[in-house]
Amino acid sequence: MTPDVLTTPRLRLEPVTAATAEAVRARHRDPCWHPDFPSEDDVAAVGLGQPGDPWGPRLVVRAVDGLVVGTIGFLGPPAPGADGGPEVEVGFGVVVDARGRGVVTEALTALLAEADRAGVRVRAHVAPDNPASLRVLAKTGFTELRGASADGELELARPARAARP
Repeated sequence: MTPDVLTTPRLRLEPVTAATAEAVRARHRDPCWHPDFPSEDDVAAVGLGQPGDPWGPRLVVRAVDGLVVGTIGFLGPPAPGADGGPEVEVGFGVVVDARGRGVVTEALTALLAEADRAGVRVRAHVAPDNPASLRVLAKTGFTELRGASADGELELARPARAARP
């Protein structure tokens, strides 16, 4: 995994710095943030990693206007899964204005490519009544349904894929 900014045709996925994490937690209004950012989930997400940690949270930034519209990232470094293979959990969320436009699919695809390069399987938890997130996970290869957590969220997994040259 790289701690660098990941880029896609429409987005930049910027690692959360210590200063950004503090600003998000304090609900500081940065002019580069969408008016609806951060949400409660974003506040929680920025606390899940150390600054510069490639397995931590990233800001989802629209390239066209430089606005931060959400967060995406892994919820910590890989750990052995049930079969002993390395596995990591991913989480994501964007402001309502960015939904339904392929933003999360594009961001998640870029992040999954990094996990593939590292040979790590990825899992996600999603509420069964969240069809948008379920569609994103299906589009990006989450095919294994592992059951549900104690709070009713489905656990889905995406097998590790060989890195492409």
